[in-house]
Amino acid sequence: MQRGKLITLEGIDGVGKSTQAGALEAFLRRRGVDVRKTREPGGVPMGEAIRRMLLEQEKGLSGLAELLLFFAARAEHVRRVVQPALERGQWVVCDRFIDASYAYQGGGREMPFKWIDELAEWVAPGLSPDLTILLDLPPDKRHKEIPDTQYELLRAGKTPDNFESQGRAFVERVRKTYLERAGSEPGRVKVIDAARDREQVGAEIIALVAGRWPEIGGE
Repeated sequence: MQRGKLITLEGIDGVGKSTQAGALEAFLRRRGVDVRKTREPGGVPMGEAIRRMLLEQEKGLSGLAELLLFFAARAEHVRRVVQPALERGQWVVCDRFIDASYAYQGGGREMPFKWIDELAEWVAPGLSPDLTILLDLPPDKRHKEIPDTQYELLRAGKTPDNFESQGRAFVERVRKTYLERAGSEPGRVKVIDAARDREQVGAEIIALVAGRWPEIGGE
């Protein structure tokens, strides 16, 4: 049986990844592709529990502990969802994958990239996305308004999660790391300007996927 394809969507919070992942899944289904949509952290019960833990305002959680929790969730996700689906010939559309750890823990938290390299090799040896779609927006253009500070979030009546409360400098480091990874792997990571309306962005994603795999056809 032919191995399935792994397509990942990446980007800073608020760029519309989840919306576009759903639209891409729907397109692939219309073209007769057996597809599984999933997300990180998450995808399995343990991963969803870790997701809730990580998004809470954990006081005193170190960057290393955060990194290890993400990879613990990923280990189960890869073992129980991603790898079996690919081996069955399914295509997998994943909202975030290993690039997110480089961007958020490596860039944002300024953890050593070599640690992430080693963890990635342990958790997903030889597994790399066939295509990564990076939805890029400057922080001040995000579709989901995320104020610069925790104070502004609280004033707006919203409790910030662990990442929304980090502020503009953190998000800029995350975005910079994503773009650096795109520059280092241009064949795999394709940058899409997410400043346009969702229909335009979705159409470009579909054109990109259909161009990469012409056997599935386009719309």
